[in-house]
Amino acid sequence: MNRRCVLTGGGAILVAGAGAAYAGLRQIGSMGDYAAAVAAMRTVLTERPEMRDVIRYATLAPNSHNTQAWRFQIGPRGIIVTPDIQRRTPVVDPDDHHLFASLGSAAENLALACRARGHPGDLRFESGAVTFDFGDGPPHEPALFEAIPRRQSVRADYDGRPVSPAELTILTAAALMPGVDLVVITEPRQIDRVRDLVVAGNSAQMADEAFMRELKAWLRFSPRQAIETGDGLFSAASGSPVLPSWLGPSMVDWFVRAGSENDKYSRQLRSCAGIAIFVSRQADPEHWVRAGRASQRFALQATALGLKCAFINQPVEVAALRPELAVLAGIPGRRPDLVMRFGFGPTMPFSARRPVEQVMR
Repeated sequence: MNRRCVLTGGGAILVAGAGAAYAGLRQIGSMGDYAAAVAAMRTVLTERPEMRDVIRYATLAPNSHNTQAWRFQIGPRGIIVTPDIQRRTPVVDPDDHHLFASLGSAAENLALACRARGHPGDLRFESGAVTFDFGDGPPHEPALFEAIPRRQSVRADYDGRPVSPAELTILTAAALMPGVDLVVITEPRQIDRVRDLVVAGNSAQMADEAFMRELKAWLRFSPRQAIETGDGLFSAASGSPVLPSWLGPSMVDWFVRAGSENDKYSRQLRSCAGIAIFVSRQADPEHWVRAGRASQRFALQATALGLKCAFINQPVEVAALRPELAVLAGIPGRRPDLVMRFGFGPTMPFSARRPVEQVMR
């Protein structure tokens, strides 16, 4: 083969490669388009919003695997939030504990947004649903309301700075909720004990094939996939690279290992300022809703103070680890509900949400 043939063949390969790369980029989509789509969901409420726009604020609440397993129904006297059973996660959450905690977080957002825009009222739990009844209720809390579109679960390293005693007092006060106790841990040796439980829980979960299948079903690897589904755990939101949606699951199988994930969790816990453990006084859906409300108020207050938060729920998701976590938290015999690390850290890409029309009844 002469030099001309080599060069011509090489050019064809380069052209074909460029074409494949272009097609791949089109399939992956643009982070700019993703950021614009997510920002549209987080625009600030107008002074006179429609109830559907208030529901949009409710959907910005954290929820397990970002499944958004909730439905909203507007009635003449209030707004009802019910579980969307079709979007539950039976492996990681077999008794729907996280589902009801997520309903509580969404309902708290809903109440804060309604009160901020001239629709006072209060929340109640009845027959497996949370209802915001229009009428009298607690006063408007501007700091928490304004934090709703800025709050995010930041799965990244924090900078290790401590939180002041005054800030801890503010955080604790914001999270006060009847039927829920909050335990805040800032002592490094105690944080290390929580770290050990997180690592043990993560190892157990990653060794569970059913858990990994369920998790991968909710992973989103490209901006286009994340925009189109409007749900799930987008890789870029936790600092992982974007990939074609068809390739992502295989990359998880090939390269994601418990050891490297445990190293990541250990590093992230070393960098945090503290850990918040929310423990309801009864193990039933009503109190799980209350725990979700308390954790959301804590996260919103943290956001207002310039802090970041992220759930590290492995020690409550793996049932065998709950008793040790309860003893560590000083509440032996009770079931811990939610575990959250907090500290000063970066802003990451926000998670997507489904359109309001898809979550309404």
